[in-house]
Amino acid sequence: MKNIKFLFLLILPILGCKKDDDTQNDQDFYFPSNTNSSWETKSLVDLGWNESAVNPLKEYLIQKNTKSFMILVNGRIVMEEYFDGHTKDAIWQWNSAGKTLVSATTGIAQQEGWIDINTPVSQYLGNGWTSEPLDKEKLITPRHLLTMTSGINDENNLVIKSNLTYLVDAGTRWSYHNVFQKLMDVVASAGKQDFEAYFNAKLKNKIGMEGYWNNGLIFDIYHSNTRSMARFGLLAQNKGKWQNEQIIAEDFFKASTQSSQSINPSYGYLWWLNGKSSFMVPGGQTMFTGPLIPSAPSDIYAAMGAEDQRIYVIPSKNMVVIRMGKAAEPLNPSFALSGFDNELWQKINAVIN
Repeated sequence: MKNIKFLFLLILPILGCKKDDDTQNDQDFYFPSNTNSSWETKSLVDLGWNESAVNPLKEYLIQKNTKSFMILVNGRIVMEEYFDGHTKDAIWQWNSAGKTLVSATTGIAQQEGWIDINTPVSQYLGNGWTSEPLDKEKLITPRHLLTMTSGINDENNLVIKSNLTYLVDAGTRWSYHNVFQKLMDVVASAGKQDFEAYFNAKLKNKIGMEGYWNNGLIFDIYHSNTRSMARFGLLAQNKGKWQNEQIIAEDFFKASTQSSQSINPSYGYLWWLNGKSSFMVPGGQTMFTGPLIPSAPSDIYAAMGAEDQRIYVIPSKNMVVIRMGKAAEPLNPSFALSGFDNELWQKINAVIN
């Protein structure tokens, strides 16, 4: 009995320390205020990062037509850089990185009971929202739109009914297509209000973002300042939770940032995923072996937009990285992925490792 009591006394302080550590970790995550412009910072010295590698990173960013760049650790700003006359209040387009905002808003609409992502889209938009045969159209669910597996012909990315023709059955082919934007119509129809009004009330205003949706050539594009993009990155790092409010249901968010189908394992619900065995890219059906960004941490999930708009979320390092700007390679601009990602992460690794 004495030995048991002694063992218990040894274990008790350990359990107490673990609880203190967990509490400290929770408290260490910082959310910027929604009501003022203050934002806590963390120095490279405190993190033990390599200061001598910062200037080569900045030079690379300038060379690659970057407008703004941020690194955050546990929500605090470690680097915040602006180039080419850009400022922290300047607005820039997210391009397809904004798809993740649509994914998040779809998840919110589901948790509020407005939609079910496994129900046919035609339940919300009515029969005939595509030019497919009705039996094929009814196979398409919001989940297929979230995962780029609608089966709709991808020859034309302009989302008008005449272009939404049948190619294969939903769920049998992965193809990067702007038909995802029909999710905005699904949310608007189910919630009986304008998509942007719903997005503003349920997501944007809750995390203190500043921005707006603007009609692009082929789909609505979100515009904001860099810090607003960073706020969404922090929400994503915290699995849909902002301070004490779970804005996006955690189970939906976790599903968003995991392989959503086996055809392209590097794609979730409009999020790109690193560290998988293979990946596909927009505009083709070629399967490439290996991870999306070989030089980057394997657990990254990323919002990626044309001309290299980026939100990288790195859970293992408690980091969010933001890049906005013009195309890194103007003569060969990307729709989402590009070799820029791998080169950029080589420069970032030199700083953080």
